[in-house]
Amino acid sequence: MQNKIPPPFATLFFGLCIYFSKDYFFSFEYKFLGTLSYMCYLIGLSILIFAVNSFKKQKTTVNPIKIEKASSLVTSGIFEYSRNPMYLGMVMILFGLALMFNVIGGTLFTLLFTIYITKFQIKPEEKVMERLFGEDFLKYKQNVRMWL
Repeated sequence: MQNKIPPPFATLFFGLCIYFSKDYFFSFEYKFLGTLSYMCYLIGLSILIFAVNSFKKQKTTVNPIKIEKASSLVTSGIFEYSRNPMYLGMVMILFGLALMFNVIGGTLFTLLFTIYITKFQIKPEEKVMERLFGEDFLKYKQNVRMWL
């Protein structure tokens, strides 16, 4: 079942859940959490930028809702290390929010986002990619991990 909710909106939803559920979980106040949080934001944003640039270099769609319009299989750059760096970037940003506002609940919501995006976005995308790119995609899938 292909997800019809754009992943950035799902990320926003889970980010809001992290922020607004902070009063329901025990909070941690450590100096280094703010720094770690900003590092996660920076890493997540960098991963997203590298991934989008890889798609643009190969002139293929970045739109995860219209994956069937993909014109080429992107396997270079950051895609040599993760089949889903854009979603990995989103996870890093959510984890940054968790560290900043809600360590326990935020980690739980980040995990739920990871499960959600895997089931409703990544798995259906990979079925389409297999249909579009056949053996090339299967070989890529064997050699590169889904997340990291």
